[in-house]
Amino acid sequence: MAGTFKVIELVGTSPASFAEAVRAAVAEAAKTVRNMAWFEVVEERGRIDEGKVVEFQVTIKVGFKLER
Repeated sequence: MAGTFKVIELVGTSPASFAEAVRAAVAEAAKTVRNMAWFEVVEERGRIDEGKVVEFQVTIKVGFKLER
């Protein structure tokens, strides 16, 4: 895994779970970002509506290898 990496920060959301919010963020980024190698969860939070959890939100940092 030697090389130079760039790190971007993403926020994913899901009505189901934190894990699904991570998957959603990575899947969307994969449409335009190549060579993604790892992610780090920075923050987890959610939204409540009328006393019920309605959305999971997760901020992640994603590292991808720079091309030469």
